[in-house]
Order: sequence, then C-alpha cells, then structure tokens
Amino acid sequence: MKILLTGARGQLGHDCARVLGTEHTVFAFGSAELDIGDQDQVLAHMRAIRPNVVINCAAFTGVDACESSREHCWRVNAEGPAFLAEACAEYAARLLHISTDYVFAGDKPVPQPYTETDPAAPLSEYGRSKLAGEEAVRGACPDHLIIRTAWLYGIGGRNFLKTMLRLAVSAPERTIRVVNDQFGSLTWTHRLALQIKDQLAGGLTGTIHATAEGYASWFEGAQLFLTAMGVPFSLEPCTTADYPTPARRPVNSILENSVLKANGLNRMLPWQEDVETFARQYRAELLAEARA
Repeated sequence: MKILLTGARGQLGHDCARVLGTEHTVFAFGSAELDIGDQDQVLAHMRAIRPNVVINCAAFTGVDACESSREHCWRVNAEGPAFLAEACAEYAARLLHISTDYVFAGDKPVPQPYTETDPAAPLSEYGRSKLAGEEAVRGACPDHLIIRTAWLYGIGGRNFLKTMLRLAVSAPERTIRVVNDQFGSLTWTHRLALQIKDQLAGGLTGTIHATAEGYASWFEGAQLFLTAMGVPFSLEPCTTADYPTPARRPVNSILENSVLKANGLNRMLPWQEDVETFARQYRAELLAEARA
C-alpha cells in the first residue's frame, strides 16, 4: 500500500512513519516538503505519488499562538485538510485525518467522557480551526476517517512529559508547579500509530476517538512519569487560574473510544501502562535530550 504522510516531523508523524514503514511504502513529508495549506503543492504530490491512503498529521498545534496567528492557524488546520480531502476524492484515496479533544468545550463533569456523538463547542481558535478542518473533510471526501486524540507524547518532538523531565533534571531542588484541575488521557504516539495502522484498509469511516484508557490530571501524569524515570523531583499542584493563558483550555479532555470498542478494534491501553513502558524503553535517550 502507498501512503502519503503529512506532518512527518511531528511526534505522531514520526511514529507513524516508523510503524507503517515496516509493511507499507510511506512517502513522509514535513511542512518544509509539503505545505498542506498550498493547494498546488497538495495536488502535485497526489499526482506524483497516487497514494492509496493519505494520513494527515500536519497541524498548527501552538494553542496559544493560534490566538494571535489566526491566519496561519486556519490555513494549516482548516484550509489544509480541505485541500487534502478534495484531492483524495479526486484520486480515490482514503483520508485519515487527525483531530483533537479541543473541539469540545470540556465542561462535562469529570470523569464523564466525551463520545463521538457529543456536540462540538470549541473554546479557542485552535479548537475552532480543527473543527472546521473536520467539517471540510466530511464534506469533500466520502472515504475518510477522522481520528480525535489528546495529550500526545512520544520520542519525536516536544511534549509535556519531556518538559517535565527537563525541568526536573536541570534543577532537582526546584519545586515544579503543575496544573491539577485539567483532566485527560496521556496518549503515546507509538500506540496511536499502531491503532492507525489497523484503520488503513477501511471498514470504519466517519469519526472515532483514540486515546489511552483511563484519565488523570497533568500533575498526576507528571508524577507517574518522573517516578518511572527514576529521577529526583519535587512537584506541587496548582490550578488553571494560577497560570492564565491566551487560549482557554478544556477542563475535561477525557475521550471515550466508543466506536473502536463497539467494533472490537480498540487497541489502546491504560495511560499508566504506556507511560511506564515509554519511560523504560527510552530512558537513556530521554535523559540525554533533557540534559542537553
């Protein structure tokens, strides 16, 4: 199978390229090689490759930056998916598009999760642009699968866990304040790439959720990860109000993988299990990067 992968330099794109490349021919492009917000570039790559599947991991994920860089945010997160969807429809390719928990308001009482049928009500420009991208995909490409996920971490790229580790090893005596009133499921990009691999050939269309099982706060996630890494640390819980940001964050980002479970396709594991495996598998590499 020929796969065109966008956003290949991001953490999910990085793991998708590694996981899918063992069995398929993957043409992986970062934004420097393929700007999905440029329709001519999208069509040129589709004509040259003629992929069976397009996986769109490209996104402008700077949630706060989206508030001030609205044009760029919408170009990548809304117009880009529209161009990809139109091209996939023209070239009879399946489109797997990655979306986000930020399409929801996050005001459900914790721990009630959001399912695929809950109404979207984004709070931020990032969320609104990603929702517009979803709608463009639904409207233009019949053979599509929108995969909403959340709280990603992996060995490629930057993420919350790496930030916590860097702060801990750079100043072990320092107390790190971490938000304890936002809840979600830390999701390993390697595990998500395996889940994506299962969806290449079709069977499911529409919208699904794919996050790790269970939930925690950012504080609880940092605590478990740093413990698994075996480094000295000091954490202190704080509230969202203690750290005001330009963009509003959902309080509840817990997603339920309802469609995957109903179809016997859910391979996502408890978040604690994946975080501990990630720490064990990449400990030396993570520490080297944090100390650098």
